[in-house]
Formats: sequence, structure tokens, C-alpha cells
Amino acid sequence: MKRLSALIASTAVALAACAAPTTPAPSASQPTASPTQAPAASVAEPTKPPAAEPTTPPPTEVPAPKPEKLTVLCTPQEDWCQAMTKAFQDKFGIQTSYVRLSSGEALAKLRATKDNPEFSVWWGGPADTYIAAATEGLLEPYISPNAAQIPDAQKDPNGLWTGVYVGALGFCSNKNVLSQLGVEKPKSWEDLLNPKLKGQVAMAHPASSGTAYTAVWTQVARLGSVDAAFEYLNKLHQNILQYTKSGSAPGQMAGRGEVAVSVIFSHDCVKFADEGMDMLEVSFPEEGTGYEIGGVALIKGAPEPEAAKMWIDWVLTAEAQEIGPTVKSYQLPTNPNAKVSERSVKLSEVKLVDYNFTEAGKSRKEITKRFEDEITVAPK
Repeated sequence: MKRLSALIASTAVALAACAAPTTPAPSASQPTASPTQAPAASVAEPTKPPAAEPTTPPPTEVPAPKPEKLTVLCTPQEDWCQAMTKAFQDKFGIQTSYVRLSSGEALAKLRATKDNPEFSVWWGGPADTYIAAATEGLLEPYISPNAAQIPDAQKDPNGLWTGVYVGALGFCSNKNVLSQLGVEKPKSWEDLLNPKLKGQVAMAHPASSGTAYTAVWTQVARLGSVDAAFEYLNKLHQNILQYTKSGSAPGQMAGRGEVAVSVIFSHDCVKFADEGMDMLEVSFPEEGTGYEIGGVALIKGAPEPEAAKMWIDWVLTAEAQEIGPTVKSYQLPTNPNAKVSERSVKLSEVKLVDYNFTEAGKSRKEITKRFEDEITVAPK
């Protein structure tokens, strides 16, 4: 009985051992997990934004240094040159100086100094002289933003010159001298050939004076050819007392009573009358007369180009073009917004010839040489 009980007990132990699950023993290379800590979950690292590429700050725009000085080649009357350069200097703070030369002298100066220019901007004088200078490569194109206000007929389309004023050629006579001679004031070009006016007519030399060149080309325009013009000029030579260097000087000669009649721009005659030579009077030839478009241009190789451009921009404004009458320079402004003086010529009342500025400019050197060779040396 005791043996049966022991067998049953041993059999139960054996069956229990067979039913129990088996757990493998941990190896040395596999650590045993702690029964109180769950295995750590796999956590992804946060995504970092891509590194920004280094940026270059925009360049700081350094303003161009302000021009310090400007030298102007000036052709109108001395007091107008003074008034304009002073006004420009006061407005912009740029030290401004000028040299006053007649148009032909100015052109000769530009030729002589083309390899080392002394001036930066040329202001005043007839456009045909500017065209002559441009033909010789002495000017630099510059189209001012203010040139848009100037009529197309009064500027070069490529910016080689731009018109700043207009004036008409006429006769400036001394009433007292004419009365003494028993001669009426001239009303035609033929009147200047009157024998009673021998030695009583003055005009400038076309080589030095734009005014006189305008008078010469006017004959070409009204008579139809250069030869016909020189035929007339030969006849006129018999009555000429003197060919002056300056275009307006003959008007002063008439004012002093040295001659009866001078051939100048009408605005200069009015200026001299307003300054005290009240015996002077203006008349215009009924066949037609020439006129000028006074210009402004940037000189090629200008030593002060930025200041020169500022000058050009400024002289095209109404403000600048209204300075002339303050010194009794009564040219008509080209800016339509500028006030016109009551003393200025009314072009609608003057018969003008068909003045071809381009042809006049291109022919200048040839015609002035012919004048020197044929007219000035001709006997009287």
C-alpha cells in the first residue's frame, strides 16, 4: 500500500513536470530584461530644416560725387553769360566760370583744343555753327530729358545740339544819321546797295561771327545759289565800312553814329536801344530774312561731363530761359512754358527765308574761306 502511494506520487510529479512551460536560459550575449521595465519604443529623431545658404546683402548704391566745377564756352552777350553762370552756380553749388567768344571764334577754339578740351559745354550761338562742329567730330551726343519740351525743328534728333532761343536777323539803323544822309530806313536787301550809304554799313566777318554767317547764308537762301549770294556780297562790299569780329558790334557802331546801318540780330538792336542808344531802330527786309536757333551742346572729351549735362538740362527749363530779358537779351525762348518778353520779335510779323541749317552748317568752312578770298580783299 505504501509502495502504491509512492508510485502515484512520483507519477503526479512527473506529469506536472511535463506540463510546465520551459524558459530558455539567458545567454551571456543577451541581457535579461528587467521585469519591472517595458522595452523602449523606437523614436524617430526630429527632422532638422535644411541649412540656409549664406545670403549676400544687396550692394549699397553709392551716389556719384557731386561735380565741383564747370567751364562754359559762352557765345551770347557778356552780361547774359554772367547772369546764367551765376544763376547755375547759386542753384547747384557748382563753381561755374565761362569764356565769351563769338561763334566762329568758339568753333576755332574747339578745333584747336580738340585733343585736350578746355570747356565742357557750349552755350549760345547759331545752330549752323554747332552743325559745323558736329561734322568735325567736336561734339558729344546728349539727349536731355528736358529736350522733350523743345520743338523737333529746334533740336538735333541725335542730341548733338538742342535749341535754347530763336532770333531774327534785321537792320539796326541810326535814325539821326539816316536823316542827315537823306535816306529812309532800309526795308530790303537792295536798299543796302544805295550809293548814299557808301561807307555807312557795318557787319561782322562770317569767319568769326555766327551773326554774319547767318547774313551770308540768307543771301544763298533767298537768291538760290552760293554764286548769286557772292555776287550780291561783292556789291554790298562797296558800302561796308568795316567787318567786325563780333556779330553785335556793328549795332554799337550804329549807336555811336559811326555808320548809318548795321546788319545784326534784331534782339541785339533792341538791347542797345534799351541801354541808352535810343536813336536806333529795327527794320526787316521785305524779301525775307534769316534767323538763328541758338544752341547748347556737350563738348567731346569734356573734362566735366556730369556738370555739363546738368547745365544742358537746366538751360532747357523755362526758369533758365526767362533770365535773358532780365539783362535785356530778348531772344525768343524755345521752351513753350517760358514767358516771352514784350520786347522780343514777333516772328509772325517777319518774312523768313527757307533757312536750311544743315546745309549752312556743312558749307560753313568753304563759304567763310571764299568770303575771305573774294570779298574782304576786293577793292572798294
